[in-house]
Amino acid sequence: MPAVIDKQAVKEFLMQLQDSICQQLEQADGQAVFVEEVWHREPGERLGGGGRTRVMTSGDVFEQGGVNFSHVQGKEMPASATAHRPELAGRRFEAMGVSLVMHPNNPYIPTSHANVRFFIAEKEGEDPIWWFGGGFDLTPFYPFKADCQFWHATAKEICAPFGEEVYSEHKAWCDKYFYLPHRDETRGVGGLFFDDLNQWGFDKSFQYIKAVGEGFTQAYIPIVELRKSELFGERERQFQLYRRGRYVEFNLVFDRGTLFGLQSGGRTESILMSMPPLARWEYGYQPEPGSAEADLYENYLKPREW
Repeated sequence: MPAVIDKQAVKEFLMQLQDSICQQLEQADGQAVFVEEVWHREPGERLGGGGRTRVMTSGDVFEQGGVNFSHVQGKEMPASATAHRPELAGRRFEAMGVSLVMHPNNPYIPTSHANVRFFIAEKEGEDPIWWFGGGFDLTPFYPFKADCQFWHATAKEICAPFGEEVYSEHKAWCDKYFYLPHRDETRGVGGLFFDDLNQWGFDKSFQYIKAVGEGFTQAYIPIVELRKSELFGERERQFQLYRRGRYVEFNLVFDRGTLFGLQSGGRTESILMSMPPLARWEYGYQPEPGSAEADLYENYLKPREW
């Protein structure tokens, strides 16, 4: 008997999750608030649907960040998707999710990203094809080992009720996914990443994305609170802007969510909300041996156990 797929329950959870995360991040910032833009598109040749884009700028802690909810529908998948998943051809689809990226002012606070999403493709007379995906990851500029250990310990605790192997599998998936092959380095220190999750059945899979979505702030906000008073100068600021360039490179070249959104005619402003407000590139940059910047390259931009 096919599983009961409760799309409305997923949507209600995701909208509540967006509210909760925004409230907690506003409290952590203490100054800025999220400005919301509600958008809607009528179904047409490309994506229909809508969402709530929320962006915070010029905060005391966060230079810029966004927490988006979207629920879109399409008559057919983009060619780039069906090339990898030919079974999706000829099916109408829905995708909904919450995605966020926060770019702090202080270089000692890591940038962080989180996402939980649900996808379903349907065709009359056939069983639906569906899955959950998501995760969260941490991108420090001046890392503290204790912060990375706390981040991963929290991720492991979130995963524990779902199976002994879940943390190690989804950590490894995250290390592999958030990797820049042209730089031969990871984007940061990883976390959790999973996609195509349906083998547990709908109910357990849904419970897992609830745990991951709600667990993000448990992992991130204590690090923000611990590091937001660290003193920094122009050197640290310039290195932060340089490393933000890696974030841009990954999101525009490799990130599947960004590419899917742009190729399927999604809402560009909401998709590119993840970009930092300022970034820079420098030809042939090499950190000084023995410096804090060198420590990042030597000890943190490669998969490791925490």
